[in-house]
Amino acid sequence: MYKLVSVIGGNTASEEEGIFAFRLGSLLAEHGYSVVCGGGSGVMEAACRGCVEAGGLTVGVLPGEENSQANSFVSFAVPTGMGVTRNRIVVLSGEAVCAVGGAYGTLSEIAYALQAGKPVCCIGRWENIPGVVKASSPQEALDFVLQMTEGN
Repeated sequence: MYKLVSVIGGNTASEEEGIFAFRLGSLLAEHGYSVVCGGGSGVMEAACRGCVEAGGLTVGVLPGEENSQANSFVSFAVPTGMGVTRNRIVVLSGEAVCAVGGAYGTLSEIAYALQAGKPVCCIGRWENIPGVVKASSPQEALDFVLQMTEGN
């Protein structure tokens, strides 16, 4: 069975967020994890690209009804037709959640993850939410994932 980590963030990304997400996706793949995300652009695309280029697989849980909405680095597209309601599916699919920046959609995913008891780490604007662990680097985010999923 594949080990999935939810990588969440905005459909736009600053240069720093894009680099962070790309490196995180790479590190996850190098350690046997696959990325599950919303399948769009920005942070999601950067994480998927990093994962795929490092030999990993990615899952994109899409808001619309068409596979073509997925970024070109999504290995498996899951069109839902659910809009942002699919955010809960994204975070429940991973063993852990890593948030990179983002806006209110990302905040909703963090809330769903915390509500479900999922471990959440974050870089960016949501770092001060109780229950969220700050990750200052992709390596720190990976270390968090490894610590939280060890033995699962």
